[in-house]
Order: sequence, then C-alpha cells, then structure tokens
Amino acid sequence: MVDPTPRPSWQPRDPADPASIPPPPVPPTGADFEPEPLDIGASFDSAAAFMPGIVVPGVNAQPTTPALDTPALVDDGEELDDEDDQGDEDIARSRGANSDPIFGYLIAVALAIGLTPLIPDSADLRYALVWSLMALFGVMAWLLGTTTHIERESLENLSWGIVFGLMIGTPLLLFGSAPLSTTAQLLFSVGRGNSLILLPPGVVLSFLIFTQPLAETLFFRGLLQRNRAFWLVSALSTVWSIVLFVPMIDLGRFPVVAVIISVMLLMVNVIYSYVRQRNGLAAAWLCQIVVNFVIFFLPYLGG
Repeated sequence: MVDPTPRPSWQPRDPADPASIPPPPVPPTGADFEPEPLDIGASFDSAAAFMPGIVVPGVNAQPTTPALDTPALVDDGEELDDEDDQGDEDIARSRGANSDPIFGYLIAVALAIGLTPLIPDSADLRYALVWSLMALFGVMAWLLGTTTHIERESLENLSWGIVFGLMIGTPLLLFGSAPLSTTAQLLFSVGRGNSLILLPPGVVLSFLIFTQPLAETLFFRGLLQRNRAFWLVSALSTVWSIVLFVPMIDLGRFPVVAVIISVMLLMVNVIYSYVRQRNGLAAAWLCQIVVNFVIFFLPYLGG
C-alpha cells in the first residue's frame, strides 16, 4: 500500500517500495536535443601543455633569454702563467711568514762574537759585516711582507721621534761629554793604546746615520717587535748592542766606561722600542739617528 502523504522531491524514498523509486532521467531527443560543440583546439592545447616534447607557439613555448655580453676569456696559457706566479708568491710569503726571526737574531749575535778576533785591527770590517747581515735579514723580511712597513707617516709622529731623540741625547751630552767622548773614540777606532787610530769621520757618520739605524730598526723594531712586547725587544736589542760594542773597550783600563755604555745602551734601546710602539717605525728610525748623532758623533768630533 502506497503512502498517499505527499513528500518533497529531495527526501529519500523507501527502497522496499519500488513505486517510490523515481525512474532514471531520459535524455532529450528530437528538437529538444542540442549537443555541446567540441573545442578541438582547446583539447589540443591542454594536451600540449603537458607534453614537453611538443612545442606549440603561444602554449608551451619557452621565453627567449637574451644573450649576455660576456668578456673575452684570457688565453689559457696566460691564465696558467698567472696562477703559477700567484702560487710562487704564496709559497714565498708562507715560507717568510713561517721563519722565526729569533733564528736570525742568534745568527747575528754568533757572527758578532765570532768576528771578535778582528778587534782591534779590523774593527770597522767587523761592524760592516754584522750590520750588513742584520740589514739583509730586515730587508728580506720587508720584501717578503713579514715585517712592519712604513706607511704614509704624519708629521706629528716624525716630530715625536726627533723630540724623543733629543730628550734622551741632550742631557747625556751636557752632563757626560767627557765620558761620551772617550767612549766614542774607543768604539770607532782601530788599534790599542798608543797605536790607537781613529776612523775617519765620514766612515763613523755613515755607520751611525745610515748603516746601524737601517739594520737595527728594520730587524728589531720592524721584524721582532711586530708580534712581541716592546720590553722583550728592548732586552734583546740591548744584549745585541753589548755583544757588539763592549768588546771594543779595553775593560782593564776603562771598566767604568764599560758600565756607562752598558747602561746607556739599555736606556736608548728601551726608548727606541717605546717610540716604535707609540709613534710608528719611521719615528723610531729617526729617534735612533738623532741619538747616534748626539751621543756618539758629536762627542767623537769633540774629542
């Protein structure tokens, strides 16, 4: 028996009741049937979009990338030469950076001691040899880039180097001119006793103004003090100066002079290292030149 109560079309029917199941829709026929047009181009475009092997203009064609202007490549031989030169330079720098300047210091001290038999007859040759060796170490370190380079210095720093030189040298000259004169003549002479012969002033001036400041400034203040405390460099340079100069003095006749020059060498080397730390390498260089001129060359001429 069919339930006569009307129901909305969207409510489900009883599946046990065949009459409640609506019949399937019948497609329209005749004049009411209008088939949808088939867009063949759209279908082809959709298929071509997923087929990378087929290029369809306007569908899956890739945009053209404009050609970039690239610089002309250097010849392969020139590139290899540049790489070899750079490699050689790096090797040289690494070797220079790995070398310990203390080893060069020990060699210079050993040479100064080994050449002591040249005293007193060839004292000037001993000076030339040991300062030349130390200058060689300093210049090689300069060329290899393992030492401090002198940049564009300010006039103030250079002036401070001269001022410190005068501050240390002038009082010594004023209050100790006689001991300084005796010391300078003993240091820059050949022979002993009555056969003492003073070196020519030009040779002494070249030693004090050019050779010694060049060698010791580049080696001690440029190479050693680059990564060491200034007090340590001062001690090492004082030991070097004592080994170099004290054997020139007749200790039996002039023991007081030996003590005076040892204390003076300690004082001036501390000043050099301090000026290097405070005002730079060029200022320390000028300071040593001024000190040498005031406490050695002027008393040498006055004697």
